[in-house]
Amino acid sequence: MKKLLLHTCCGPCSTAVIEQLKDAYDITLYFYNPNICLPDEYQRRLEAQETVAAWANVPLIAAPYDPWPFLAFANDLEEEPEGGLRCSYCFALRLEETAARAKDQGFDCFTTTLSIGPTKNAELLNELGADWGKTFEITYLPANFKKQGGYQRSVELSKELALYRQSYCGCVLQSIDG
Repeated sequence: MKKLLLHTCCGPCSTAVIEQLKDAYDITLYFYNPNICLPDEYQRRLEAQETVAAWANVPLIAAPYDPWPFLAFANDLEEEPEGGLRCSYCFALRLEETAARAKDQGFDCFTTTLSIGPTKNAELLNELGADWGKTFEITYLPANFKKQGGYQRSVELSKELALYRQSYCGCVLQSIDG
């Protein structure tokens, strides 16, 4: 089985993605989310991710809390709407780090759970992932995990596991915008 580094944005989103991929890949989760700008929010999401990792019996790598890589560019993009340039940079930041880690740690490929989000642009995510895959010479697994009921399944599994489900992406600017 190929070794896959799966970037996870949160526990709830990773549930259905793991379910879809577990028979085809040896999965390791990677929780890297500098966009989560509040320490308490980061901790709540990490705890939910740890619950999912235990439930799925898959390893979890959790990056330390550090919002500065995100804030370095986000402050100049505070007027951007949800789904705009700020989000594109945020996706690129997380996919770049995941590709670099996947390459450095000997994984065969990488992908992200982000495409399961109903408002997340899977086409853009796949484009960015493929670009970072080329840069780091590692295969990106393109996906749109929200298709075929993926998002709905993640909601069901989250309820079954009593996971914390956030109401925004984690970006402090998005929480202010609504």
